[in-house]
Order: sequence, then C-alpha cells, then structure tokens
Amino acid sequence: MTADRPRGADADPDPDPHPGTGTEPHTAPAPDSATATTAATTSGTVATTHPTHSAPHGDAHSGAGILGREHRALTFGIISVVSVVAFEASAVSTAMPVAARALDGIGLYAFAFSAFFTASLFAMALSGEWSDRRGPLGPLFGGIAAFGVGLLAAGGAPSMGMFIAGRGVQGIGGGLVVVSLYVVVGRAYPERLRPSVMASFSAAWVVPVIVGPLVAGAVTEQLGWRWVFLAIPVLILLPLAVMLPALRKLPRTPPGPRGGARQVLGNRRCLLALAVAVGACLIQYAGQHPTWFALLPAAAGLALLVPGIVRLLPRGTFRAARGLPSVVLMRGLAAGALVAAESFIPLMLVTQRGLSATLAGLSLTGGGLTWALGAYVQSRPRMEPYRERLMGLGMVLLAAAIVTVPLVLLDGVPAAVVAAGWTVGGFGMGLNISSGGVLLLKLSRPQEAGSNSASLQMSDALGNVTFVGLSGVLFVAFGGGSIAVDGPAATAGAGSVSHPAAFAAVFAAMAVVALAGAGVTTRLRPERG
Repeated sequence: MTADRPRGADADPDPDPHPGTGTEPHTAPAPDSATATTAATTSGTVATTHPTHSAPHGDAHSGAGILGREHRALTFGIISVVSVVAFEASAVSTAMPVAARALDGIGLYAFAFSAFFTASLFAMALSGEWSDRRGPLGPLFGGIAAFGVGLLAAGGAPSMGMFIAGRGVQGIGGGLVVVSLYVVVGRAYPERLRPSVMASFSAAWVVPVIVGPLVAGAVTEQLGWRWVFLAIPVLILLPLAVMLPALRKLPRTPPGPRGGARQVLGNRRCLLALAVAVGACLIQYAGQHPTWFALLPAAAGLALLVPGIVRLLPRGTFRAARGLPSVVLMRGLAAGALVAAESFIPLMLVTQRGLSATLAGLSLTGGGLTWALGAYVQSRPRMEPYRERLMGLGMVLLAAAIVTVPLVLLDGVPAAVVAAGWTVGGFGMGLNISSGGVLLLKLSRPQEAGSNSASLQMSDALGNVTFVGLSGVLFVAFGGGSIAVDGPAATAGAGSVSHPAAFAAVFAAMAVVALAGAGVTTRLRPERG
C-alpha cells in the first residue's frame, strides 16, 4: 500500500507550504522502502513516516528491544495487523478469478483491483492529515472498521458492481490503517527501535505470502469464494485486543483550530488525491466503454488526473529529469508494471489452463520470497558503487519475467513456467525497489528527505492505479470480457470462449512499461557540476 506520509502531530498546520511538490516539510524518510513497496504491490497501501514524537521518557535509554516488556504487546499487535493485511492481499488474488466468474464480471475484473488502489490513494492522504491534526487512533480504528465492512460487502455482493464497491471500501480502510500504523510506531517507540519495527513489517509478509494462496484456495474450492472475504474480519479482532491497552497509553493529540473534519477533508493534498482518484476512475470507465459518449468522462478524468499528478510529484518527473525525478518515475513504473501483470496471472491460469485457484495463487509465492533475497543482495556494502546498474538489472529481470508469463498460453508449455518466471521477477524487484529508496535519500537534502520520500510512495500508488486501469482497458478491448464464465477454457469444452490475445496484450504492455523503467534508470545519476 502506498501513500504520502503521516507527519508528527506538531507539524506546521499550513495546508501546503510547498505548492510545487504537493508534499510538506515535516515528513521523514521511509525507514524501510522495501517494506513499503512490498505492501504497495500487493494490497495497495503503505505510508512512510518518522514522526518527531518519541517514546515515553526513560525507555529510550533502556536495553529492552521491540519485544521487551514495554513494547511487546504493541509489537505483536502491529505485526498481526500487517499480517492480516498481507494475508488478505494474497488470499484475494487467489480467489478473485472464481469470484469474477461467479458474478459474471470478467469484463470488470481489473476494476476489482483498481478500486482498491484508487480508494486507498485518497485514504492515505486523508489519514496523514487526520493523524497530524487529531492523532492516529481515529484513522486506525476507523480504517480497521472500514476494512472489515468492505470485506463483508465484497463477500456478500450479489453483483460485480457491489463487489467492486466493497473493494473500494476495503481500499479506504487499508489506506487509513497503514498510514496510522506508521504514526503509532513513531510515537510509541524510541528512535533506536524504529528500524527493528520496520524490519518486522517485512517479516510479517513472508508467512502470509506462503500460506495465503493455500488457505484461500482450499476455502474457495471447499466452501466457496465468499468465505475468503467473510472470514478475514474475524482475524482482525485478536490484534485489536492485543494492541488496545498499549494504544491507550499513547499521548493524546488535542484537536487544534484546524483539526476539524472540514479542515482535514479540505486540505489541499486530500483534494488533489481525491481529484486523481476520481479522474482515474473516469478514464478507466471510458476505456472500457469505447463509444462516442465515453469521450465526456474521459475528458473529465484527464482534467482531474493530470493537474493532480503534476502537483503531487516533483517537477521534472514525467520528462525523466536526471536525478531525483527519475528515481520517483522509475518507482511508479516498476510498481505499476508488477501489480498490473500480477493481477491477471491467476485469472489466466484458471481460465486458460484449467488450474485450481490454489495452484494459480501459489504461482506467485516464489516472487515474494526472492524479493526479500534481492533486497538483501542490494544491501551489501560492496554493491554500493553499482546501485544504478542494479536498478537497471532489476527492471530488465522484471520485463523478462512478464514476457515469460504468457508463454503458457502456447500448447505444450508447462504452467510451472509462470512460477519460475515470477521468481526471477521478484528478485529483480528486490534489487530495484530497495535501491530506489536508498538512492532517493542519497539525492535528498536533509530538509527535503521527508517530502521526497512521500513523493516516492505516491508514485507507487499512481503507478498501480494507472497501469492496472490500462491493463483492464486492454483486456476488454482484446475480447477478455467474454472469456468463459461457466468454467476454465481448458476444461469447459467446445462451448467455452478463450481469448489468449487479451492476456497477451496485458503482459506485452506491462513488459514495455518495465523496459521503459530500465531506460529511466540510465538517468538516475544527476548531472555533475
């Protein structure tokens, strides 16, 4: 999940002191960029923060770690919440093809993902302002409630439209939750412990990535896809119960003169994020309804989307200006290409190769594990002189993985090729994404590190929204909306409809995006002199 960051509660209440960037000066660098984008590429919400509040006096000098008596309950609670979000991400990817077919909504398949990302984009901006002005507990508990309601709405949806609406509510909840969790970390833990907490966020993704597809696939096949969504809210109750006593000890943030709901919702960043989200929805709607009447929503969407994006990212981002703007652009290209391609892999394996939901979901597991390996490799001190080259290599590996995936549409090519290819792509993302965070901080002046980190995370979110939406448009344009509803193409017989070109178009386009990102990596070094 990606977002511009929450800041400390003592941040300047001026709604937009840096109109040229769309970010504010009291944000600190993301402590673990690999964690942030891992979350972004799976379920759509991550924030970066390093608030100025410290832990209670005395703890900063104690020898206890994040699992010491002072922090144990809160640490377990936070890790549990992140694990639930990670499990939801992997489980939903596994169950989504079955859900879309059952609701006769294959043509709207991409909307089920982009609705989450689009809603979370706005919610992350909202959560940052809400946390700054009123403290993190309101957005945390409000986000958990919205996340649970969205899951219930999606699980009980009688139509694809209601299902997509439920996914949007989930996205609002996810955006609120992850941003506020980072604020909680900044307030509850002393500075020396925060890197360990952020490392635990990465660890919290490993088990769900492995277990999620197995559990979701078994539930889908034995009980039905709806129970994948309906059962997850129950898992949220335990982490809440564990965290609640520790959360009550956090210092309260008294609402300031600009801390009301109207001031929070009316903040310039929130309005820009809302405009971008609405614009993305309108453009995707127009793309999937290619008629003359669709020109109106397309024009309205562009009018909202383009100015908002330009103001939310650093100047020069979209022309790949050397240095920092290219780092931010490359991040959006990498995250967007990965998420868009990954969203369609289970659907392709289920409908075109007849795989079960479980096996289709497991094809993505290796990528999550090798991502961690790639992040470790780039962190070695001997790799520092080659950071830009590593990022270029990472994008090339991602492009190669995406190109490999549609080979399974050919007769005689084993489905295991997808798992092998995605393992390579995950390693490339580990090299690229983690290095991007390091390079961003290297290129940032200390007083700009926070706002630049926020731009990096916003680029992730925009990349997800843009390229998942584009993939949905291509999928429908090449006939994917009429893919067999009653069963997998490989097993449904002569009456089934198979459109391998629809999947090939999606993966080809995302491979081009990844290669474009590789080209951008040649402009990561700023001009000398």
